[in-house]
This record gives sequence, C-alpha cells and structure tokens, in this order.
Amino acid sequence: MMKRPAFIALFLLFFTSLVAVSCKEFIEPSIENKKVYLQAPSDGFQSKLYKVSFWWDEVEDALGYRLQVVSPGFAAPDRLVLDTLVSGNKFSVNLDPGKYEWHLRAENGSTVTAYSGARSFEVLQSSIKQQAVELNAPADQALISNAQVNLRWGTLYDATRYRLQIDTNNFIHESSVVYNEALPGNELALALPKDQSYQWRVQAENDTAQSRWSVVNHFTLDRLPPGRVKAVEPGDNQTVSKPVHLRWENVASAVRYRLYLLKTDSVTNYSKNFPVIVNGNTYDFQSGSGGERIYWKVAAIDAAGNAGTASAARSFIIP
Repeated sequence: MMKRPAFIALFLLFFTSLVAVSCKEFIEPSIENKKVYLQAPSDGFQSKLYKVSFWWDEVEDALGYRLQVVSPGFAAPDRLVLDTLVSGNKFSVNLDPGKYEWHLRAENGSTVTAYSGARSFEVLQSSIKQQAVELNAPADQALISNAQVNLRWGTLYDATRYRLQIDTNNFIHESSVVYNEALPGNELALALPKDQSYQWRVQAENDTAQSRWSVVNHFTLDRLPPGRVKAVEPGDNQTVSKPVHLRWENVASAVRYRLYLLKTDSVTNYSKNFPVIVNGNTYDFQSGSGGERIYWKVAAIDAAGNAGTASAARSFIIP
C-alpha cells in the first residue's frame, strides 16, 4: 500500500500538471524568448532550379511563421521579394535568377520571436526546360460551388505564355482534354460545363522551349444544393418553456446547417447572433420573454458551400 506522504506527493504532482495543461489551454504562452532554427536552403546555397524550398524547425506554441526574402540582401535590399505568413514549417516558391537573403520568425496571437539570422542563396539562370510552374488556386482537392472556377498559378522566369490543361480523365488522352490553351497571363476565370471532378496542370512556354508540367491538382465542381430540411420539434404554434429544444431531420449531403431565429414579425433576425451555423441537427434556444412568439427555420449546407431551401417557418410561444 502507498504511504500517505508518497500519495500526497503524487497527487500534488498530478494536480500541478493538470493545472499547467488547463492554463495553457486558456492563456497563450509567450514565444518571444524562443529561437528559430533554419534548415534549408543553407547559407551560400546555389541552384539552377528556380523553385526554392524553405524549411525550418517548428517552434512550440507558434501558430505561424513570417518568412521574408529580399534581394540582394538585408544590409542593402533593392526589393522585398517575399513577405508571407506560413502555417507549417515548409514553403516553396519560384524565384527569378539572382542573389537573395532570407530570414524567419515564429508568431502566435500575442507574441513573436526575434528573426533568425539571415542566410544567403543564389538562383542561377538556366533553361526553362528544367523548371516547373507552381499552382496557387484552387488548392488540391478543393470543392467549388461558384459558377466560374478561378485558376491561378505562379509566373516563371523567361516564360512568355502558359499552357493550361483541364481534364476529367487524368490526361490519359491529351488530344481530348476538356481545356487546352496557351495564355499570356497566370490566371483564368472559366465556366465549366458540368458538375464533376476535374484535374488541372500548367506548363510554361517561350519561343524555343517548354518547362516541365506542374503537379496535377484536383478540384470538384458541385453546384447542386442539398435538399430541403424538415423541422421536427417543437410543433408549429406550440407553447414551450426555455430552453427551447429545436430539432430537425438530417439531410444526407449536409455537413452543417444555417438556423434562423426571427422576431414576432417573422422577418427580423431575433438578435445579431442569428442566423447561426450549427454542426448537428439540434439547438437549444435560451432567449425569449413571456408571451413572446418566435419564428424559426433551418437550411442545409453541403461541403462545397451550397445552401438548400430553408424549411417552412414555424413559430413557438414562450409561456
């Protein structure tokens, strides 16, 4: 059997650990005294590839990393090439031939670290044949509900146009792809014929050469809204005590619901908190005063963001 002093010591250790974890959940830790350690590219790095991949060690309690790249260096910069907030600890971008320096700091909601020491690197001019375009948007596996798809990709040094291909069969038969055009810029808004899954890729071109194809990204066009929701309880015109438990039937393609609570005129939102997005098919309404009639209805939303027709409005009365 554990002796009493040992038991008390063990309990205090457990309690202290529990308090530390709980406090960390509510109070964001400071990271201002932590250091950022860079991994790649190393100082003095040279590459014939225009795509430069940055990599660093993660910092505990950081939510993002501020990456800055200048040319030719921070001591006497000619231009700020890149200033971006990255969520992970890796980032890639195509850069023009030239000399650069980069540094990085970690950030969270309330504090930042000091910037790391700067590292220099050089991108050497080479044939476009060795390079590949970076795709920007839509992200891979995106669900899109807009009438037009907005496609964007990065520019590539020495390219004069960009060949965009879109397909539904993974480019197995290149002669029969959905879209195949050479474009002067690096973005296109395109209306596609039907809702389905698509693949897209981009190749840079000039008068004498072509780059390698970019990676293939996928997106799904889904403009079909989910079905209409059917309200279950409370019954229409029913008198119900608070909290009022609202419930409706699940819709097969829905991932969340938009719930409307309306004043007695059945038009005005009950408060600034409504409509509210609900992940399940129930909601407990806590407000309302005696004798007040309140209306409610709910609409389903699918993974692509399409909203279905709202249920028929029902009312209930607070006793």
